[in-house]
Amino acid sequence: MPVVCFENAAVVGFLHVFASGESLLADWQQIQQATLGRHAASLRSAGTKAWNVYALFLACGSEPALARQIERIEEDFSMTRKIARGDLRTVADLRRTLLPLLPVLSAPEIGGADYRARLRARLSDLPDDAVAAFLGAASASEVARILVDAP
Repeated sequence: MPVVCFENAAVVGFLHVFASGESLLADWQQIQQATLGRHAASLRSAGTKAWNVYALFLACGSEPALARQIERIEEDFSMTRKIARGDLRTVADLRRTLLPLLPVLSAPEIGGADYRARLRARLSDLPDDAVAAFLGAASASEVARILVDAP
């Protein structure tokens, strides 16, 4: 069976696409074993990345009744980390499936924001004098005392 290999600075993996959910369930273990055997030398030299070996087992349009059985493959922690889906029908389905491997797409921008005002808003459940002490020059023990003494 053809395999697509992928790698970045943190992970290495193998993508297997099956014609059906039934064939995925029947063959994934044998295919994983064969793929790992074929690439054993490279994986041994991968260093710490060898702890992040992923095996992706995907099938398009599988029977919905098989979905849970296929997803249970992910609970098998032997040899690789696994992502298994048999109900892929759209690009959005594929994207959701691959989310654990995709980088975070947007970082929060706090740049020019008034972080004190944002922090005060987040700490609105705490007593005002404790928040003021925390944002001021009070020591940690003083802030703790205020929180303990608060009604």
